[in-house]
Amino acid sequence: MTLLTVNGEEVSLDLPEDTPLLWALRDELRLTGTKFGCGIAQCGACTVMVDGMPRRSCVTPVGTLEGASVETIEKVEGPEAKAVQDAWTRIDVPQCGWCQSGQVMSATALLRMNPAPSDEDIDNAMAGNICRCATYVRIRAAIHDAAETLEG
Repeated sequence: MTLLTVNGEEVSLDLPEDTPLLWALRDELRLTGTKFGCGIAQCGACTVMVDGMPRRSCVTPVGTLEGASVETIEKVEGPEAKAVQDAWTRIDVPQCGWCQSGQVMSATALLRMNPAPSDEDIDNAMAGNICRCATYVRIRAAIHDAAETLEG
């Protein structure tokens, strides 16, 4: 039994300890915004926040999360998340959309840690997120737009 907080609600997961968090979120908690992409932490589609830091849920065993706080795309909050989501719409980032929840989570984490990132900062923070549609230029532009919004 693993006790943790998901999107502000305490949950108890009665799953084998090696069950990936991704499957606990999708299959047990019915939070399907977090996507399966590769299963080996290489594409970023499954990115969530664990204790405020981006983490690949496809390779994170639930047994390692006792007492942790998990934030998913369904409930990501705060000024950075809103700025990112609004910029994504303004810049028209998504095409197929498969990677977008992971992209938004990674961009939000970046802006929480660095509210005025350079291109290099963005490239480094987003390097583990693959976009099949190659919208990288728009993703970078949207992150800069979100940072400008946060700057006020």
